[in-house]
Amino acid sequence: MGLPVWPLAWVALVPLWLVIRRGGSLGRGALGGLLWGVGYQGTLLTWVLHLHPLMWLGVPWLGSVAIATAAYAFVTLWGASIPMVWVLAMELLQRRIGLTRLGQILVGTTLWCSLEALASLTPIYGTSLAITQSPGNLVGLHLARLSGYLTITAAIVAVNGVWAAGVVPTWPPRFGKPSSRRWPIAALGLLGAVHLLGWSLYQQPLADTEAIRIGLVQGNIPTREKLTQAGIRRARDRYLSSYQQLADAGADAVLTPEGAIPTTWNPQRRANNLFYQAVQTTKVPLWLGTFVLAPTEEFHIYQSLIALLPESAKTSLGETNGQPTTNQYNKIKLVPLGEYIPLQSVLGGLIDRLSPIDTTMIPGAARQPQFDSGLGPAAVGICYDSAYGWIVRYQVAQGGQFILTASNNDPYPPRMMGQHHGHDVIQAIATDRWAARGTNTGLSAIVDPHGRTQWMSEPGTYATHVGTIYRRDTRTLYVRWGNWLLPLLMTVSVGWGLRSQHIIEQTRQL
Repeated sequence: MGLPVWPLAWVALVPLWLVIRRGGSLGRGALGGLLWGVGYQGTLLTWVLHLHPLMWLGVPWLGSVAIATAAYAFVTLWGASIPMVWVLAMELLQRRIGLTRLGQILVGTTLWCSLEALASLTPIYGTSLAITQSPGNLVGLHLARLSGYLTITAAIVAVNGVWAAGVVPTWPPRFGKPSSRRWPIAALGLLGAVHLLGWSLYQQPLADTEAIRIGLVQGNIPTREKLTQAGIRRARDRYLSSYQQLADAGADAVLTPEGAIPTTWNPQRRANNLFYQAVQTTKVPLWLGTFVLAPTEEFHIYQSLIALLPESAKTSLGETNGQPTTNQYNKIKLVPLGEYIPLQSVLGGLIDRLSPIDTTMIPGAARQPQFDSGLGPAAVGICYDSAYGWIVRYQVAQGGQFILTASNNDPYPPRMMGQHHGHDVIQAIATDRWAARGTNTGLSAIVDPHGRTQWMSEPGTYATHVGTIYRRDTRTLYVRWGNWLLPLLMTVSVGWGLRSQHIIEQTRQL
């Protein structure tokens, strides 16, 4: 294990704050924001280059390199637009309103959180400043229980702003001690306060009683192999034997990764399906990652997790606690190029070969019925869903008692797997739920509601494991009220800005 780098986030934004405080041309400010963003995003997203090689899809070597490089450049620049726009907007506001340092910190924090909130509505997201703290800073991550990811982001931006306020000398100069000497003390105080708040949340006891023994299967079958007939047979044999092994070991249910069985599930023919037959024999629910045909659109499929339940133990799929239920969750956030073609009417003919799926994959509805796991209502996320906090939060608010995530993660390296795991750690903490992660190539894990990893697989290996999670009915502030912090910050910031503008106008009149 290398040295923890999460503390860097609490000082890394100081250069951006200094760009704003020192002023200058808008072009210079935009360039500074862009360069900072490229440095942050480019470092965080180097794993995108592992899209190469794509020769197994029939793409020439040079084309494969070009595709991976272009994808890396695009997502890096896309993420870098946040600090670039932030610097530009702050400099424009400063010229228009003339904010004090405290006003800059308040408005700057609000603006950065607003930009991240907007980014979370787009198809490409996942590099929030909050992810820099996961899973290393579990105390700080507990701020997510208040208002999700953006609580952590707001704390990071604000602390950096206070640090920067002590770097640039006060202008005009004042007699006596420079006021800037107070800012480093204030920064330390704010940093300590947010972590003290996180620590108080971290100390809350779990007091769990309703245990579930979950079996996890990490098949470790590369996608380029799994999408062949031989690979499909291998996947079927491996996951079927692993399921039976875990059922015999005492698992109450078994979780498989995203797309574990890369064929289309046909509920009308389930009686002949080997997995369905095995579930009826062992009486142990199986949560199977597979594809499901969309009922209303021809040649359209969902990336799904389906609950195969023993007929004798099935709950009636209708309502639980007043909420409609289903035994199928459809992935909401599809991966561009890998699972769908952006601007398909324009680009589809050029890059259709990038997708290993012959049919068109479509996203699931943002508001789906509660997932009936057979062991109680669950909140589910498939792969990229983990980066979008509102997906799991909605399901927990509807009654989800634990979290299930299913991911592929092939062909990406362990650092990508670690980032993905980091998102699920934040989700577990923010919603106060146990989480079970089932992946194809790693990292599969069991995470408790305080973000502590109880078990984790090795990357790039076949693994099975039986771990214990617990059902919970608690409701954090985030689960109850969602992202309430941003509207509050926006209201206060607007009020502060109007007050500053009023003071400026009065000064001009004098």
